[in-house]
Amino acid sequence: MSKEYEFTRIIKENEGVIFKITTIYTNNYEDQKDLYQEIVYQLWKSYDSFKGDSKISTWMYRVGLNTAITRLKKEKRRGNQIEIYDVIMRQTEQYDTEFEERLKKLYAHIHNLNELDKGLILLLLEGKKYDEIAVITGLSPTNVGTKISRIKQKLKTQIVKK
Repeated sequence: MSKEYEFTRIIKENEGVIFKITTIYTNNYEDQKDLYQEIVYQLWKSYDSFKGDSKISTWMYRVGLNTAITRLKKEKRRGNQIEIYDVIMRQTEQYDTEFEERLKKLYAHIHNLNELDKGLILLLLEGKKYDEIAVITGLSPTNVGTKISRIKQKLKTQIVKK
């Protein structure tokens, strides 16, 4: 099996990982497509260095989040503002109005978090355990737990205020 075939298979099997990252870190479909391509490119560049020490999805999250955060930092230097409301609402299924409003409110508050906190919450919402989040982000499991606890409290406080 060729390297290209194996890489393509891995991307297809795990494209949800990339989609979730691009949804959280972009505000429109065009930016989402661009970021998706950039993440796949970065995954390809680092594919030979993947040793299999972690799950493939863990490696993909790490590369994807680093790519998204790097891109955001470049955009911030140029003064661009990122909004994710429209993308989230366009891409979610039709839910009842109350749930949709709560979801929109949650993502609006997540959007206001710093880059690392956005990534931590994304991974938590994905059902990742603290140990796996630690591997993806390079933080210690204790630090992950502390940060997530603070983020949850911050989000609760902000959501209740509004």
